[in-house]
Amino acid sequence: MAHLSLYRKYRPATFDKIVRQEHVVRVLTRQIERGEVGHAYLFTGPRGTGKTSVARIFARAVNCEHPQGGSPCGACAVCRALAENSLDIAEIDAASNNGVGEMRDLREKVQYPPVSGKYKVYIIDEVHMLTDSAFNALLKTLEEPPAHAIFILATTEPHKIPATILSRCMRLDFKLIPEEDLEKHLAGILDEMGRPYEREAVAAIARAGAGSDRDMLSIAEMCLAYDDKLTYKGVTNVLGSADFATNARLAEAILTGDMPAALDAAEQALAAGKGVGVLLKDLLSFFNEAAIAKMCPSAEKLLALPKEFFAEVARIAKAADGRAILRATEIFTRTESELRYASSPRISLETAILRASMPQTDLTADALMLRVAALEKQVAALAAGVPARAPAADAQPLPSPPPAMREPAPPAQEELPPLPEPPPAEDVPWEAPAEEAVRVPFPPQTVRHPVQEMPAASAAPDVPAAPDDSPDATFGRFLRRLRKLPKSGVVYALCRDLVPGKEGETLVLTTDVRTVSDTLNAERHRAVMREVFDELGVAAFEVRFAGAPQAQAKDGIQKLKEDFADYPVEVK
Repeated sequence: MAHLSLYRKYRPATFDKIVRQEHVVRVLTRQIERGEVGHAYLFTGPRGTGKTSVARIFARAVNCEHPQGGSPCGACAVCRALAENSLDIAEIDAASNNGVGEMRDLREKVQYPPVSGKYKVYIIDEVHMLTDSAFNALLKTLEEPPAHAIFILATTEPHKIPATILSRCMRLDFKLIPEEDLEKHLAGILDEMGRPYEREAVAAIARAGAGSDRDMLSIAEMCLAYDDKLTYKGVTNVLGSADFATNARLAEAILTGDMPAALDAAEQALAAGKGVGVLLKDLLSFFNEAAIAKMCPSAEKLLALPKEFFAEVARIAKAADGRAILRATEIFTRTESELRYASSPRISLETAILRASMPQTDLTADALMLRVAALEKQVAALAAGVPARAPAADAQPLPSPPPAMREPAPPAQEELPPLPEPPPAEDVPWEAPAEEAVRVPFPPQTVRHPVQEMPAASAAPDVPAAPDDSPDATFGRFLRRLRKLPKSGVVYALCRDLVPGKEGETLVLTTDVRTVSDTLNAERHRAVMREVFDELGVAAFEVRFAGAPQAQAKDGIQKLKEDFADYPVEVK
């Protein structure tokens, strides 16, 4: 006998062998037991979920002399006759017989009585492929068929069927099969065949089946031909997936912002012959597994990965920020939909990798939150005495006010050395270090230390002058005091780019980044700033967003002063 594919060899012959679809099986079996069989049925649902198999079982069951639980007995004369090619069960492929001529021929043949059983059953597969004329030819027969005729229409696209046809059929919707049921079905087939297998390999094939039993069995047949034992590694090789270690290295580099390592891992995967679409799909799958491992307590059972693979996924997920996983998933999901229109898929993939691994170049709220979280981790590491990891060479600083707001400050060094502690009050006043001007985010020529400089050696020592109460000096003292507070790294990083000013007795700190002003005005961060300003004796302060209206008003006032230079202009 010629070789049969798994999905043909293990096609169910009775209703109890159907995988899931209990709601469909229950309706059909109860109609058979009660003798209330309808004349037209519409089976809809995704491919490989059992529509044609259920139709064949139903066609034999309605003609069986002694049905058992609604299923054909397989032993009576009618069942034996219908097991072979019989004129009482006709299967028509509407994809190739979609013309009006075929439907007129069917309408003529349906008048002849059955040969073996009580009913003639017509199974029309992919019925949505019929033309409008063919539907019209079928409509009258479907509305008032002979008493011995039953029509079963099967389709994956019921929205393409005319409403006049739908209204004359009993519609039964088939659902996708859960992975757990697919695993049980495949494990039972492998046990019956006597083939050894790994549980993780069966789970991987079930996931690849995507709810379709026929697709799962087709994949399983390829994997069984690959090796004598069904292994997880063999399944991934057959499916064309990239090596797990390569996927893990690439995903970890993206989530940690290591752009060179991410590009290197992608290059290795593509050089090994993996397609861009396959690598993109593998990345999305890995990010999904990382999200499940991070959020679900029963992740190991849900993912059904080999233990060493799950341990690696859990390690990467634990070290990554949840927002980073979500952001990377969204980026690669958009790239997957755009890939079909891309003239160079590889460039599209590498661009997505660059965007996902460099949140510092992104101005969205999610990217800003990732940068703030990274700063919090560095501050926590410094507080614990662990040296912070040096930033990447391509790291970009937080956005700073444009030149229209203030003059650009000198570039800050990558690592800030600890500031010297101020001397006690009774000691000789001290002078600020030379590099202190580099730390302050406003022009260094305007910075003055609150303690007056030492007089010349020949002059008599004077009494120290009162501290400088200018906004720049006050803000400089605020930054130095804020930097010494524990858990103030986020506030310090955001305050560095503020521009100080004064309105009456209120110290006004302005920024052109709305996210910075909203974050600092939140109660948690504002409480930290209030504590420091109270120590410095500043009674009132305010953080403002310097938007376009204020800039326009300032330009208008300046133009007014220039046009009327001979008249005093006072702004209140």
